[in-house]
Amino acid sequence: MNTQSLRFRIAAWYAILLVGTVVLFGFSVYVVLDKYLEQTLRTSLRHQANDIVLNVEKLDRKGESWFANEMNEDFDNNHMFLRVTRAGGSVLYESGMPSDKSFDPAAVPRLPTSVAQPTSADRALPDGRRMIIEAVPLSTRDGSRFVVETGALYQPIERTLHGLVISLALGLPFIVACSVIGGYLLVNRALRPVNQIADHAERITSRNLNERLPIMQSGDELERLSTALNRMIARLDEAFQHINRFSADVSHELRTPLTILRGELEFIAEQQRLSPDVLDTVGSALEEIDRLSKIVENLLAISRVDAGEIRMTQQRIDLAELARSTAEQMQLLADEKSMSLRYSLQPGVEVQGDPSRLKQILVNLLDNAIRYTGESGWVEIAVYSEGAKGVLKITDNGVGISAEALPHLFERFYRADKARSRYSGGAGLGLSIVKSICSAHGGSISVSSREGEGSCFWVELPLASTAGSDAVPEASPDHAAPAQNDRYAQLDRRP
Repeated sequence: MNTQSLRFRIAAWYAILLVGTVVLFGFSVYVVLDKYLEQTLRTSLRHQANDIVLNVEKLDRKGESWFANEMNEDFDNNHMFLRVTRAGGSVLYESGMPSDKSFDPAAVPRLPTSVAQPTSADRALPDGRRMIIEAVPLSTRDGSRFVVETGALYQPIERTLHGLVISLALGLPFIVACSVIGGYLLVNRALRPVNQIADHAERITSRNLNERLPIMQSGDELERLSTALNRMIARLDEAFQHINRFSADVSHELRTPLTILRGELEFIAEQQRLSPDVLDTVGSALEEIDRLSKIVENLLAISRVDAGEIRMTQQRIDLAELARSTAEQMQLLADEKSMSLRYSLQPGVEVQGDPSRLKQILVNLLDNAIRYTGESGWVEIAVYSEGAKGVLKITDNGVGISAEALPHLFERFYRADKARSRYSGGAGLGLSIVKSICSAHGGSISVSSREGEGSCFWVELPLASTAGSDAVPEASPDHAAPAQNDRYAQLDRRP
């Protein structure tokens, strides 16, 4: 096998890229699955702890014996751990040995009883295994303080990830082998017409320039290549005829001036160099171009949605469920400011659209509401139907928006608070993108606000029963959906 051949190099590069892509994909899946399973487990433990807190709060009325019986009846200790500790350190309740005897609850290290807020922690068992623990403190009406700890082994997650690694390790060689063989055969078949052209071209010399290559009637680059080569051969034939007549007459007279010109041109070429300053200037210019490109990408996203150049998938979406799941994902942002998220969600409000784009609307509006609402404030998410429309309403008691800014809020590059927008890095395009997404779904967005009293944004979308079945324009994810790792900072709301 000729390792320098085009088909080998294409197949080799294809194999390398494929292996790299599969490995990167497998690593990404491993990391994401690890985070997802751990977060899901922590969330489940936290919810379970909160449920137990409700029973602890009834101690002053029903007594500790009732609590112990209730826990023994309701708590499933298979692979799970539960401990309720008094403020003094004594144990009110501790789950028994799991049915599979995978760990001893008494050997699980205790968290300090002084924790003042819900806490996530990891503890190592005596045998070195990892235990994930969620602790929730509470104070009852009679002033008693307790800490509820729920936990589970990390081992099941490890087994799942180990199975994923084994599956990828076993499947990777087979996938790569099939892809490389298929790629090599495909490249070989694709290059077969090129070999035919090359074989015919090898037989054409200066003595038979009147011959022509076969035209591949394929309508692609091969046909264009054959046509271009035939035209080149025709020009060569004509040029050879002129050369043959001309060379005998002037070859001697042109030899000296051509030699001089060549020497002078070579000297000039040797003096042409780019200075380091020029290279530095080019590099600096590229950095500024990169900044400008981001603004242009946002404008392009709006334009593509408005122009309807791309179509996006549609499906029936429960707007209330989408709003709840998105708000729960952003709960951390509210917790950082001690804010409360309120819900008023009517079930069964279904709209037709792209889930990722509709979620982008929710993320942008919720992020704005949280960002521009003060400490201990609140944000309310409401979903309800109104006629043939599904309504999503985001209300807050934040700083509000001035009356002068409201008419221009959805204009491109408009910023009501110039200093704040510069600080946050915005360009005044966020709400314009949200409006374009709403319009692409056949909906609309409106706002009402007063300075110092808060703001209310509401989105109206056609219900799924009345929405058309045709797909609607989609903004390409590379342009319309800003990166998630920007921590939802893609929108410039300007109160």
